Amino acid sequence: MAVMTEYEFRVLNFPRDASRSDVRQVIADHAEYGHWELARSRLYLGGARRVWLRRRIIRVRRTA
Repeated sequence: MAVMTEYEFRVLNFPRDASRSDVRQVIADHAEYGHWELARSRLYLGGARRVWLRRRIIRVRRTA
């Protein structure tokens, strides 16, 4: 029986004046303290940046 991994996602939007180091620090904080991982990063034409973070949803099964 194959088990599909389920993820929850969080989307972060950064304005065009946010520096790369600031964006990197925010992503690192989410990864370290919230157990998020980088799923996708997109840089738009105007300079705005959107980042998708994901983490696994762990379902607890009843054993008794």
